[in-house]
Amino acid sequence: MSQLDNIDRNIIRLLRLDGRISNARLSAEVGLSPSACLRRVAALEEAGVIRGYTALIAGPAEEDALVAIVQITLDRQTEEYLNRFEEAVRKHPEIRECYLMTGDCDYVLRTEARGAADYERIHKEVLSRLPGVARIHSSFAIRPVLPGQRR
Repeated sequence: MSQLDNIDRNIIRLLRLDGRISNARLSAEVGLSPSACLRRVAALEEAGVIRGYTALIAGPAEEDALVAIVQITLDRQTEEYLNRFEEAVRKHPEIRECYLMTGDCDYVLRTEARGAADYERIHKEVLSRLPGVARIHSSFAIRPVLPGQRR
């Protein structure tokens, strides 16, 4: 699939908002027949544009979770350092997301903790012990703002 057209982009936008949208509703929203819409979605999946579907699962007390966005700077940016860091990150479920970045830091992580004391533990026992870490900068989220969600 070389180029996405407006219909493809609209399908992707709607699936991002609701991955469980019915094909009938999706086709009506994008202005296609149900069979044509189903073929478009299948083509997007086959081309790897749509790589999968997922469910967002609430934890036991998700509203009480302390979300920290953590910027990590490594001592070096060699392939060996990056690989060792990424391999170590994958071993820690407290680190929910990790992105290799351009700019002022090397990685941005999203962590979840049960509160300030738990985040202190994560900082001391996990983040500061990751290989090659030179600097850690943490910011705490106030609340999430999700597409399609009303406050």
